[in-house]
Order: sequence, then structure tokens, then C-alpha cells
Amino acid sequence: SNQTNCSICCCTPINKILTIIFMILLIVAILFGNSVTLAVFLETKHFRTSQGYLKASLAVADLAVGIFVVPFSVYAEISLLLHDSSYEWTEVTSFGSYFHPCYVIGPFFAGCTLVSITTIFLLTIERSIAILKPLHKEIVITKKRTLLLITISWVASFFLAVSPMIFNREIILEYNVCSRMCNYALVGRVSPADGWNILLLFPAFDFSLLGGTVVINILSLRTIKQYSKRRRVLTGTENQSKIDRPTFSDIKAAKTIGILTVVFTASFSPIAVFVVGNVLGYEWCDFSFFSFWTLTTNSCWNVIIYSIRDQKFRQGAQLL
Repeated sequence: SNQTNCSICCCTPINKILTIIFMILLIVAILFGNSVTLAVFLETKHFRTSQGYLKASLAVADLAVGIFVVPFSVYAEISLLLHDSSYEWTEVTSFGSYFHPCYVIGPFFAGCTLVSITTIFLLTIERSIAILKPLHKEIVITKKRTLLLITISWVASFFLAVSPMIFNREIILEYNVCSRMCNYALVGRVSPADGWNILLLFPAFDFSLLGGTVVINILSLRTIKQYSKRRRVLTGTENQSKIDRPTFSDIKAAKTIGILTVVFTASFSPIAVFVVGNVLGYEWCDFSFFSFWTLTTNSCWNVIIYSIRDQKFRQGAQLL
């Protein structure tokens, strides 16, 4: 394969063991955090709303990463450590020649990542309607429409995840000893320029959604700021205009979604830089590990943000 040889600092037995310990701790954090999140949103009546279903979908995507993606990396790293060889995991084969676990794990991780991005985008849309058009919230945002959008986001995300292999037979999946994950790669005889249009689908799609999410969040937060100023001025007539303003819970939820957007954008940016650099022909071994696992650790951040920002979520978690 065209993988860059690992530097000594990342391939010594001690560092491999530390890497495996890090992965195992991450599995525990992802499974525990998202299981609690899913239980709170599905079991607590207060959270059985459109927003709650979207957050549950986000938790399922993160939970799937902890169940399938990270454990496979642990298995691969332990195998490499015991056999002291990476041949089995790094050999490049043509698409369809034989079944390799990476042909499942790779698109699965990409699909779950895309689901997370689209779900955050949908959460932002849902909160923006509650903030900008509070009188139309109950009419526009319904559980049926939300469940339909969630289904579409999952189908579209996983279709996009497998599209590189469908539309370009020179793109394969392999276990990369640098990133410690199943990655898309170009067959050795193919130059990066030949596959750029397919591989760049991911950063283009992701940053388009994230960019739109940021813009919508800015509009919502700006509206919240205007309402806050109006509240201080119209203290005497506050009750009369209350129906025209978003509720306190809507405002707080919008701010929470804004924080989620910032955290996810920060965690996704390194991998976008890595993909673009890889397409241009740069080989960054150490940076690939940093970028992929920064994105993976994002799967356990949601429960932390909810616990800090949402008092009712904390109460629901304590009841469990």
C-alpha cells in the first residue's frame, strides 16, 4: 500500500499498549455516555419531542461508533502487537476480490459521522424555527416529519459513505497503521488526482452542512440577543408579548445546539484537512491518527454538554 511508515515514537510496543488502553477507555466512555443519553431521551416524557428524537438519533450514531468501529481498531491493534506484523491489515486488494472487515467498518464509521453532521443540522433548523417563528413551531415541527427526516438522513448518509467504492473501483478500504482505522485509499498505481472528485465528497458535504449550521446558529443567537434587549425594555408589557417570543427552554436549547455545532466543527476540521492533504499527495502519518481519533472522541462529548447545559437532563440521568 501507499501508507507512510510509522515513526518509531508511535510504533514501539509501549506506545501501542498505551494506544490500546486509550481506545478501551474511549469505548467505555462512548457506551456509557450515549446509553445514558438514549435512556433519558426515550424514557423521560419531557424529552419525547422532535428535539428529543433528533438527539436520540445522534446518540445512536455515536453509540454505534463505540460498539463497532473502535472495538475493531482494538482487535486490529492487539493482533498487530501479538504477531508483530501489519501485513494482514495493510495489504491492498481490489474491490470485491474477498471480504475484508474494513469494507464494513470503514463505510460504517463514515456513515455514522455523516449522520451526526446531518442530525446537528436538523437540530439547528428545528431550534431556529422555535426561535425565529415561535407561533409556527407546533405546526411546522411535528414528530412525524422529524422521524421522516431522521430516516432520510440515515439512508442518505450511508449511501454517501459507500458511494466512493460504487463510483470508483480504484478506491478501496484498508486498515491503516497510521490512523489505526479502516480508511479509504487509492490503489497504488493510481495517482491521487484520479480519485479526488470522489474522495472530496466527504469534506465538501460536511463543510457545506456545517457552514449552513453555523450561519443558522448565528441568526438564532442574534434573534435571542434582540429578545433579551426587548425583555429589559418592555418589562411592564412582558406578559402581553410573551406569546410572540420563544420560551426560555427554546432559547437555552438553541444555545446548547450552538455549542454542539462548535465542538463538532472543531473535531471534524482536522480530518477534513487530512483528507484534502491526502488527495493532494501529502502523507501525514502522525496527523492522521490525531485527526481520526479527535473526531472519534467527539462521540462522548454530547452527554457532557447536555449534563452541563440542561438541568432536566441531569435530573433524568440521576433518576436512572
